Amino acid sequence: MMDTKLLLTGTNGFVGQHVRAALPCMPLPDGLDLRDRAALTAAVAAIQPDTVLHLAAQSFVPAAFENPRETFDINFYGTLNLLEALQAAKFTGRMLFVGSGDAYGQVEERNLPVREDHPLRPRNPYAVSKVAAEALCYQWSQTAGFEILMVRPFNHIGPSQSPRFAIADFARQVTEIRLGHRAPVLQVGDIDVTRDFTDVRDVVRAYSLLLEQGRNGGIYNVCSGREYSIRDLLQRLITLAGVEATIEQDPARLRRAEQRRMVASFEALHRDTGWQPAISVEKSLQDLLNDWKEQLQ
Repeated sequence: MMDTKLLLTGTNGFVGQHVRAALPCMPLPDGLDLRDRAALTAAVAAIQPDTVLHLAAQSFVPAAFENPRETFDINFYGTLNLLEALQAAKFTGRMLFVGSGDAYGQVEERNLPVREDHPLRPRNPYAVSKVAAEALCYQWSQTAGFEILMVRPFNHIGPSQSPRFAIADFARQVTEIRLGHRAPVLQVGDIDVTRDFTDVRDVVRAYSLLLEQGRNGGIYNVCSGREYSIRDLLQRLITLAGVEATIEQDPARLRRAEQRRMVASFEALHRDTGWQPAISVEKSLQDLLNDWKEQLQ
């Protein structure tokens, strides 16, 4: 990343932690809420950033259904507050807005891999808030005095991910079995689906390259372009950990996914930056297992 002052929102999240490890950046003051316009405006004026990576969001879908208004306040109005704060600080650099592959909603198999021109049909309040904020950022990229690029990342994987996410949860369970902390039985939901997983460190590299080389107003999928079976990734975790375990479907976890298969295309990202995934899924899984071993020992 070029030698610039990078303002990072969402520093304490999964991706934010990896951005901090990979790039020098300026976080917002601890505890600052994007919904607090005055505090946000003052913080941005004090930092005077050259570039901005906007990660902060309410990103947990069940929470979005429970409280759609709060999700909108953070994800849409929080983004508007940030844009206005940048404008007030006479910002002239580039901002990267992090949306979501969830924006596409349910995609028919004949339309895979998903490309950026696929219609957006968000099916939960989180995805709706991201689509709205992305549209807002596109508008500002055309009318404000600074450049904005938008990304739609698909599933991430890697060390320090919350066990709210399936693969991280499986890695934790496998590690507990390996350490003798639980019986050799894995509790899973619907694992006979496929998803497009990218290592979080490759994702951070994509964001960094886009801040340097992406096109103003450009929208980019960030994905591996590879379709992984959840069941297969679980089996790989079991093998890597050297454990034997039975797999049990837990009715409480079983929300049958309507989207049976998912894979996306990173052609636009590759065209404009040369990016492609560099970290193998084996390394991602092994690093996730090592991370849980450290936490649980």
